[in-house]
Amino acid sequence: QVQLVESGGGLVQAGGSLRLSCAASRILFSLSAMGWYRQAPGKQRELVASISSSGITDYADSVKGRFTISRDNAKNTVYLQMNSLKPEDTAVYYCNSPPLSRNPGSWGQGTQVTVSS
Repeated sequence: QVQLVESGGGLVQAGGSLRLSCAASRILFSLSAMGWYRQAPGKQRELVASISSSGITDYADSVKGRFTISRDNAKNTVYLQMNSLKPEDTAVYYCNSPPLSRNPGSWGQGTQVTVSS
């Protein structure tokens, strides 16, 4: 079973920045596409950024130009740099590999991001 451990969340004022990290194990990380998801209270979980095994990135329109996803295959870690944060970015952030994300057991505990206005 894949193990994913997210970290780096916190409380930040609007306009601020945070960098999230996700350490993955029990997965062929270098061959796996990875993504960052978020779930706000009362809303469904959504994919906000993804990166392919070759480094091609894609972003939801709501974060494009503000968030940057990257990966370090040597460390089995994926990152999410979040700049110009807005209150609507407040959510629990999770990482996962999109092909595995349908397995409920594949999700980690997430990391809380709270943006105050």
